[in-house]
Amino acid sequence: MGNFVIIGTQWGDEGKGKIVDLLAEYADFVVRFQGGNNAGHTMVVNGEKFISHLVPSGILQNKTCFIGNGVVVDPEVLISEIKYLQSKGVDVSPKYLRLSEKAQVIMPYHKSLDHAREARKGDNKIGTTGRGIGPCYEDKASRVGIRFVELLKPKTFAETVRTVLDEKNYQLKHYFGVETVDAEAVIKQYLEYAEFLAPYIADTSVEIMVGIKQLKSVLFEGAQGTHLDIDHGTYPYVTSSSTVSGNACCGSGVGPKDIDGVIGIVKAYTTRVGAGPFPTELLDETGDYMQSKGAEFGATTGRRRRCGWLDMVILNNAARLNGLTGVVLTKMDVLGGIETLKICTAYNYNGKILETVPTDLEILAQCVPVYEEMPGWDEDISTIKEFKDLPLNAKRYIKRIEELSRVPVDIVSVGPGREETIIINNPFV
Repeated sequence: MGNFVIIGTQWGDEGKGKIVDLLAEYADFVVRFQGGNNAGHTMVVNGEKFISHLVPSGILQNKTCFIGNGVVVDPEVLISEIKYLQSKGVDVSPKYLRLSEKAQVIMPYHKSLDHAREARKGDNKIGTTGRGIGPCYEDKASRVGIRFVELLKPKTFAETVRTVLDEKNYQLKHYFGVETVDAEAVIKQYLEYAEFLAPYIADTSVEIMVGIKQLKSVLFEGAQGTHLDIDHGTYPYVTSSSTVSGNACCGSGVGPKDIDGVIGIVKAYTTRVGAGPFPTELLDETGDYMQSKGAEFGATTGRRRRCGWLDMVILNNAARLNGLTGVVLTKMDVLGGIETLKICTAYNYNGKILETVPTDLEILAQCVPVYEEMPGWDEDISTIKEFKDLPLNAKRYIKRIEELSRVPVDIVSVGPGREETIIINNPFV
């Protein structure tokens, strides 16, 4: 029993979807609290792959799933995802999926601005997915955003769209030189979306709190990773929301006293999608091996992920920022077959040893990893169910991560399937 936050500790793509799906068995509610459809979770159940971008992973376990107020939602994408999951036999009725009336609505002009801005930057692109996430959060902060509660009020919604588009279309046409957005077409289409989604929309903060008072267990599901956090990540190569555990409260409408622990998901190596400094990146055969064996392509964009050695400076930064109480180590099987493994324990910047992540990206880009080497293993570990049965060097690798992070490794994932998991300590039990 208890309420736990699942958080990514690196730059996203750590395998959170599988772990949320795994632990959802022990929870009553699963809550997504930030981000949008710029993130994707891939889950493999009985050999069948499921990909979700907005619907929390717990939907496969018939858990009550909430899309919190901190999420920005493209209604077209959400409806498409609901229908996709239903076509696979998953019950995504309003009984199991609840959408916060306070969540912000991603509009077509958000996506138009996203693409136009990125194109204008040329070689200085930040690697946005172009899903309109940033411009939607921008409108939220500027207090001109549209929430789902307004989407359900046709007159209010239409007036807001027309007013906002006066400014957005001027910007699109006269600054970016791209096609403008037709207000009436948007209003018509989005009111159709509203009709479909109306049964799902609710004051989810209240519903979650009612459940907590009834002693229901809650799993808070984060998107992206700690180092894509708008405040604490490698800015500006970050997402537009706060991805750290503290935002589980803000983005879902619960108080911090109701959080019992924070579980950090860390890949056994490191990956990153898009631009930005990556100290341990491997531009060699080992990096290619990780990329190929780990099938490192983004679930949302299909982009090839950059791969590198495990970076403990990054992990320890995440442990501090999130208050980690436990770690889940994913994709351990990918490291099998590498003769010598390396773990980055610090950075060398012009002869100075750094044990924390520098805020200045020019400094971070010049940091040289300080590595500790460990022998690898050749055995296939994907069928192993108990920690004691792992190869000696695999166990030593895990124990070294615990020593360096000062956080216990509770779960080890040795394959993409739900059953390909070693549970050392289940936080819910």
